[in-house]
Amino acid sequence: MSHNCESCGMPIENGRYCQHCVTEDGVLQDFDTRFERMVQWQERRGSPRAQAETETLAYMARMPAWKDHPRVLERLST
Repeated sequence: MSHNCESCGMPIENGRYCQHCVTEDGVLQDFDTRFERMVQWQERRGSPRAQAETETLAYMARMPAWKDHPRVLERLST
């Protein structure tokens, strides 16, 4: 049974995180690394940098792995 990665939302078969969100050791990447890669993905889809950052933080606020992270919570309080 498939479910979604708790970090990015990608469909996965097992575990909590997809192969794109973990290190070679299988540990969840740090926030800054994951945030930057997700922003870059948004930019490739055509979003300007500032918009991509805003959209990424809003998306991460819905992901179990990041919803309580200080940077996400800071964004939600502004």
